[in-house]
Amino acid sequence: MMTLEKLNLQKAYPEYYNAVTKAKIVNLEPSNYITLSGICAPEDPKFLKAIEDLYGLAYHIKFISKGNDLDFVVPKMEGFWWVTGDLPFEETARNDWHWKIIFRMPDFVGKSEYNEAINQMIEKGKATNEHDYVFEEIHEGLSAQILHIGSYDNERETLNQLYQFIEREGFKISGYHHEIYLSDPRKTSEEKLKTILRYAIQ
Repeated sequence: MMTLEKLNLQKAYPEYYNAVTKAKIVNLEPSNYITLSGICAPEDPKFLKAIEDLYGLAYHIKFISKGNDLDFVVPKMEGFWWVTGDLPFEETARNDWHWKIIFRMPDFVGKSEYNEAINQMIEKGKATNEHDYVFEEIHEGLSAQILHIGSYDNERETLNQLYQFIEREGFKISGYHHEIYLSDPRKTSEEKLKTILRYAIQ
């Protein structure tokens, strides 16, 4: 019996998922994502439940694709973070932080697989017709990124390196703060966590 080969997006798109501790510029292609958005602190149960729910949707889509002989490894979770108003991010109350959790989807996953997965979740009582999931294309294009090693709460020094690099190269930030979580915080100690920090630039 022939084994179905899984698409590993992390290996298929190294420019997207690889970064080093020195800032660099990348040019990213548009891709489809499943997303879930909200406003709260990252330690809030609402945020933690959103992560669990979006993982659930990702695996429903995976199993549907596998049934169509197109299997894939569920990719690394990512998140966009931003605030509104005049205060900078670090001075804004954590409960007012905006976020969008995202998972990149393979090219062979489209709206039909997404809708089928949503319907399965509704049938199982894991979602309602008023769900907040979104299937959308995101295109950051030209971006600057750097690898941060350590706690999520200690990103300031790494971010300053990235900001200085963007300014030195003659660009301006044109997108939200983007994080790609290469490590699982449940299995990795804080000082060893690896996170790609990225901004779209122009």
